[in-house]
This record gives sequence, structure tokens and C-alpha cells, in this order.
Amino acid sequence: MFNNKSQTIPEALKNFDQLPDSANVRLPVVCGLFACSKATIWRHVRTGLIPKPRKLSNRVTGWQVGELRKSLALTSEVKGV
Repeated sequence: MFNNKSQTIPEALKNFDQLPDSANVRLPVVCGLFACSKATIWRHVRTGLIPKPRKLSNRVTGWQVGELRKSLALTSEVKGV
């Protein structure tokens, strides 16, 4: 899931439960939350399973934690977890 350059878990993923809903996280954290590849994340964004990210700056895209939590809750309900 994580590339060879960095096999460590991002701090934001380790502490996801403590982040405020208004916080933003980057793609590696979203990959870890949904346990899938970058390509699958973008495919799920296109189909609406994962919320669209926001442009935080010219070269930075991030997802709002509150929106990801809602998406994860819906995913869990669908899977019956």
C-alpha cells in the first residue's frame, strides 16, 4: 500500500481518531483508511464512494477528515461491519 520510499505509516493515519473533523489529510492517509491503492482511491472519488478532495494550494490536494469519517461510516454500514 505504501511505496518503497516510505514504508512507515503517516502520523495523520496513526492519530486519525484524534483529528478534528475540519482537519485535512493527504492521499497516503486516505489510501491507508480505505486499504486500497492510489488508483482505486481516485476511481472511488469518480464514482462517489469517497468524497472529492479540496485544492489546498497550487500543488496540494487534501480530504476533509469529517467527510472521510462519514464515507467510512457509510462503507461500514454497506459491508455490515
